[in-house]
Amino acid sequence: MNLRRDVFQAIADPTRRAILLLLTAAPSLTAGAIAANFDTARPTVSKHLQILTECELLRSQQNGREMYYQLNPKKMKEIDDFIEPFRQMWDDRFNKLEAIMKQRAKKKHD
Repeated sequence: MNLRRDVFQAIADPTRRAILLLLTAAPSLTAGAIAANFDTARPTVSKHLQILTECELLRSQQNGREMYYQLNPKKMKEIDDFIEPFRQMWDDRFNKLEAIMKQRAKKKHD
């Protein structure tokens, strides 16, 4: 049975989130270059890369003997699209709170 990896389970892990952040700064890195940024064994980082690749958050490309990893912007956009309604909700709540605070501050000065 082939289970498909869930994107949100993948980004729940702090190491995998750190890998994604690392690849925002460097558009393409080898597994070794990625692993050099962590205090864990390289096979552990490789497992994280495998999970991120299986859920399509990363793309891998072979160049000679090295495998290079890059972010997959389309899949990252799917996460953003899912989060957007929550972002909007919090923006609305903070805007309402700000309006209430300004109104109370104005009443204090009157």
